[in-house]
Amino acid sequence: MDDKEITELFLQRNETAIKELSEKYGRYCKTVAANILKNPSDTEECLNDAYLAVWDSIPPKKPDSLGAYAAKIVRNKALDCYSKNHSQKRGGGGEALPLEELGDLVSGSSTEQEVNKKELMAAINGFLNLLPKRTRLIFVGRYWSCHSLSELAARFRTTEHNITVILSRTRQKLKKYLFERGFEL
Repeated sequence: MDDKEITELFLQRNETAIKELSEKYGRYCKTVAANILKNPSDTEECLNDAYLAVWDSIPPKKPDSLGAYAAKIVRNKALDCYSKNHSQKRGGGGEALPLEELGDLVSGSSTEQEVNKKELMAAINGFLNLLPKRTRLIFVGRYWSCHSLSELAARFRTTEHNITVILSRTRQKLKKYLFERGFEL
């Protein structure tokens, strides 16, 4: 089934839609959640919550790319679950999420930042389009898919240190790029 047919099932409130979504994008969504949560039971719970969120949001939304839409919901649910499970109150802590490495670039949630969210996303996408393909894949792999340094090093046949250097330099370039376009960091 293609995305439009599955979306139509959601719009008709046909429960087969969730099954079809899971069959088409389940592995991808599970990978997104597992890369963040690193716990099989949390991953399954996250997927179930995400599928329910997709069910609840279509309609009124009608996404152009169902896979990207589902992955975004899964990612947000996984980040929420990670934060809940690793809060200091619960004795968490542990390993930091890759997104925390971008903290000085995207921290805070002032009203001004919320208003400029679309402009910021457009600027980041513009920056990513300027990067060499390998650097872009490493950057997105780390900060969108939350792959570990060792996973990225194996995929790109290099060392973890080299991946760390690439990410550090790319973050600095992104910071400069955003500053030059008027974003306060």
